[in-house]
Amino acid sequence: MSDIEQKFPRAIWVRLFIYIVAGHVFAAFLYLLFEVGAK
Repeated sequence: MSDIEQKFPRAIWVRLFIYIVAGHVFAAFLYLLFEVGAK
């Protein structure tokens, strides 16, 4: 487990988590936009 932690520092995991969350928020925003626009 220590080998994996050395390859991937905490900063990379934090940045990856932020990118995933931001991507889902953006996708949800687009989905809402199209759902409201279709009505």
